[in-house]
Amino acid sequence: MEEKLNILLCEDDENLGMLLREYLQAKGYNAELCPDGEAGYEAFIARKFDICVFDVMMPKKDGLTLAQEVRAVNSEVPIVFLTAKNLKDDILEGFKVGADDYITKPFSMEELTFRIEAILRRVNGKKNHEMSVYDIGGYVFDTKKQLLSIGADTVKLTTKESELLALLCSHKNDILQRDYALKAIWVDDNYFNARSMDVYITKLRKHLKKDPNVEIINIHGKGYKLVTPDVEG
Repeated sequence: MEEKLNILLCEDDENLGMLLREYLQAKGYNAELCPDGEAGYEAFIARKFDICVFDVMMPKKDGLTLAQEVRAVNSEVPIVFLTAKNLKDDILEGFKVGADDYITKPFSMEELTFRIEAILRRVNGKKNHEMSVYDIGGYVFDTKKQLLSIGADTVKLTTKESELLALLCSHKNDILQRDYALKAIWVDDNYFNARSMDVYITKLRKHLKKDPNVEIINIHGKGYKLVTPDVEG
């Protein structure tokens, strides 16, 4: 069973903070909510967190100051800022103090989780890609070399093909949400990127056709599923 990731959430708007915490917990995270920057710093030095989500405008200690203090303790932990401000100078200031991302209010909770997931994969190496070699039925997929092999046949995948197949492998025999995959690999889920992903799915199906027990199926309205006979130990 995978250990839940810990999120430090600092938001002084009580209603928004509670909603965000409940949503993140429903998504499988441990989310600790603090109402101000001072409480946030105390929580950070007391416990281990995988990512921080800070409102910029908070009482006692604002998010920018909190981020600077957090960075002095841990230079690696990812930080996302939430703010109602959308001025260029404020955004630049956020990145200067070490923000990994910056979301202006109002925003959708789904967008926040997409960004958190993308940051965790990029900054922490992401668990999806910790495994460098996957067995896919009769195939062996080396993510680092971008090689897909079956028997004596080996195909060199493009970077996009490799990234998408690695994502499918990390959700093997489970649904890979379409929007999640678009955000993870193409960053933006616009129409053109969605069509591009469909093309890459078709290419991967052709690469995998030599094993009849392996297929990528469409899950209507949701995404894709890489179906394999592999059983995880």
